[in-house]
Amino acid sequence: MDELLEFLAKSLVDDPDAVSVGSIHEEDAVVLELHVGEEDAGQVIGRRGRTITALRTVMRAVGASQDQRVLVDLVD
Repeated sequence: MDELLEFLAKSLVDDPDAVSVGSIHEEDAVVLELHVGEEDAGQVIGRRGRTITALRTVMRAVGASQDQRVLVDLVD
């Protein structure tokens, strides 16, 4: 799952080398922390949050196929 989120985020930003994904396994969910460069945060968020919402939806669907709850956090 980490690799998929990283691939999707790298395709959205101007500086793909600054993209990294960390995962935290909690008791009821997997939290994916997406790190991007400061100047690319706006591109990942998108207009009215549509891009980050779409990323969260895709990752939630991938998690559901593996019987896991997945949350995506954009970390500054």
